[in-house]
Amino acid sequence: MMNRNSVLSGLLALAALALPLSAAPAGRYNRGVESVHQPVVQRHDYVLDVSGSGLDPVASTRVRQWFDAIGLDYGDRISVDMSAGGTGSNRDIAAIVGDYGLFLSDGAPVTEGAIAIGQVRIVVSRSTASVPGCPDYSQLSQPNFTGASSSNYGCGINSTLAAMVANPEDLVRGQRAQGSSADTAAKAIRVWRNANPTSTNGLKVESTKGGN
Repeated sequence: MMNRNSVLSGLLALAALALPLSAAPAGRYNRGVESVHQPVVQRHDYVLDVSGSGLDPVASTRVRQWFDAIGLDYGDRISVDMSAGGTGSNRDIAAIVGDYGLFLSDGAPVTEGAIAIGQVRIVVSRSTASVPGCPDYSQLSQPNFTGASSSNYGCGINSTLAAMVANPEDLVRGQRAQGSSADTAAKAIRVWRNANPTSTNGLKVESTKGGN
């Protein structure tokens, strides 16, 4: 018959085995097909206050230099906050934004600081996507008796997706549907079919003679 000390020792041993299991990361027991490593989208707003009665050449140059300094590019959302009463610069700003191949968006996000009366605030919202904690090799050297996914499962594809997506906000809200799904699916094929063949103007001939 086991004495009381033996039973107590056995219970303590079981408790000690259970502690590492309870403290293990949730990903160690992920037996599904969805990774615990998901892209996280962060947004940063850049602001510039300009005259609301129209942009003179000096102000227009200042706006362009600011766009160049922050590296304005596709995926950035540009909007104009006209809450302080200025409305005359909206067309001038839209024209400058158009030179970058972009459009003004409706509605500006709330930003810090008051806008002076008669001025407007240009707001450039830039989102970035990343997958925190990747790569994750923390459990690859440990035995896995639960049939769970590895700790690094999903890091490769989700990190690639986060790096390649042109507009990271699409990972949050997607794109508004335009037309039918069939039209969207066939758009790339239609562009390819309507494009002129690369040999229309003849093939470029280059000499292989000469050179070092």
